[in-house]
Amino acid sequence: MTKAKTQAVETLAPAKAKPQSPAESAYERVILHLRHFEAQLDNAHEVALGFTGSDAGILQIEGLGFHDPDILTFYGIDEEGQKTQLIQHVSQLNVILRAVPKRRPAEPPRRIGFRLPSGWAGGESGDGSA
Repeated sequence: MTKAKTQAVETLAPAKAKPQSPAESAYERVILHLRHFEAQLDNAHEVALGFTGSDAGILQIEGLGFHDPDILTFYGIDEEGQKTQLIQHVSQLNVILRAVPKRRPAEPPRRIGFRLPSGWAGGESGDGSA
């Protein structure tokens, strides 16, 4: 008869995830909503953001980012074709996703959601911008 060996199994406590700042959390949720919205668009439309409670109009999205602990930034082109950036505190975040006609009808629609992965830490400036 052989004796069964018992081995101590080393267990590690699960690594604690770094708590997200309000800005990072909001950024990731906006990306999820953008991806879902874009998945429903036809090839003639792109996504734009409308900002509630202001005269900012709409912004065809080219990128977004965040600055910890509580600032979101939105980059893009406004209705007049001007390069635009909105800097907004997370407590003021109220946006409307809109389907707008493509700016360049001959080109495929721009889809921002696939370029904004969850956990993005890039941006040339290192600020998390897309």
